[in-house]
Amino acid sequence: MNNIFITGIGTGVGKTIASACVAEALGANYWKPVQAGLQDVTDSQTLRALLSDNTRVKEELYRLRMPASPHLAAAREGITLQEDRIVQRAQELQQPDVPLVIEGAGGLMVPLNKKVFTIDLIKALGARTIIVAQNYLGSINHCLLTAMALRQAEIPVIGWIFSGDHHSNEDDIVGWSQYPRIARIPRVRKVTREFVSMQAELLQPALLQYLSGDGH
Repeated sequence: MNNIFITGIGTGVGKTIASACVAEALGANYWKPVQAGLQDVTDSQTLRALLSDNTRVKEELYRLRMPASPHLAAAREGITLQEDRIVQRAQELQQPDVPLVIEGAGGLMVPLNKKVFTIDLIKALGARTIIVAQNYLGSINHCLLTAMALRQAEIPVIGWIFSGDHHSNEDDIVGWSQYPRIARIPRVRKVTREFVSMQAELLQPALLQYLSGDGH
């Protein structure tokens, strides 16, 4: 399967905007299997407003009202999130020669149920991964723990997308992790379709280069 999983070093680091830019750059379909929190605009609704072809945004499998960890939000509604259903739906969404960009919730160790974490789902999907990171106090630790967990799980990593203002930590993280930098998406006051299109064009060459490899 031609799955690209967008994970982050934590919550609120820019995964959704990175997902939009990657999907736009590749002409890919976008899918968020589990959306927790329906009070505000969902990530899928955000992507429909940002992609040049909003038909590429696929419906969530699980839509949970509570803005919390997926396993807690699901438990509140008497639901158990099932890994095999997510994998089956990903297979159904596959199209020849069209990548599927899958956005996770939070980071690798976010639980989907009492036994399955996001990192387990990535493995089951057979996905290659892009890690989204942002600079903040403690982010080096979170970056390197994320990289270590993916390497130990033998999950292929395409590279890093850094979000926000440039920081010298980026060079250290790339060096220590031995995963390449795909791009940095700058911070802007308002993210528009035009901004996503521009960033997609900028990151496309590096993204295609690293996608053509065998992973890390």
